Amino acid sequence: MPASHLSRCRASEFPLEHYDRAVSLTPFYDRWGQYNGRLVDSIRNLSDEQLKLRATPTYWPIWAIAGHTAGARVYWLCGVFKESGAETTPFTDPLSGYGWEDDESTPRSSTELVTALESSWAIVDHCLNTWTPAMLGDEFTRAINGKTQIHTRQSVLMRLLTHDAFHAGEISEILGIHRLPEIDLWRPGA
Repeated sequence: MPASHLSRCRASEFPLEHYDRAVSLTPFYDRWGQYNGRLVDSIRNLSDEQLKLRATPTYWPIWAIAGHTAGARVYWLCGVFKESGAETTPFTDPLSGYGWEDDESTPRSSTELVTALESSWAIVDHCLNTWTPAMLGDEFTRAINGKTQIHTRQSVLMRLLTHDAFHAGEISEILGIHRLPEIDLWRPGA
């Protein structure tokens, strides 16, 4: 089937097994790394006081949101999918059920958050470079609250991509509320 017709096909008409097994997922998620870079750049430039800003007194501060974002990547990719790399992050036990956001008495610095975001991104990037379209349907199980859930690589990549975007938007909104420069994930250029 010509490539020009692929955009008009439903997924069921062109199953994943037709893709070349050597093709990585990077072209399909080509801007995700750029979005992570913009989040990292924003966090890097915040003071400790700015990292403590919240939308409301009962919501997480920026530092907890950023730490949660990084920790979720490690939880899903290393904890659930058993990818390597957790040891290169601050979240060396991804299935512990404990994240930085769970201890608000220990605020994290921009240096710690940048390290967490960059090291967890390296795991995402590795997966995008080594997983293929044919692998997207691979299923993994997760037991939670006594129930077994089934997740595919595709479902978790979409979960992580939207999770990253949601929390980057949340951080951007907090920055805007406090009249600080917002994060523009989609601005043109690198």
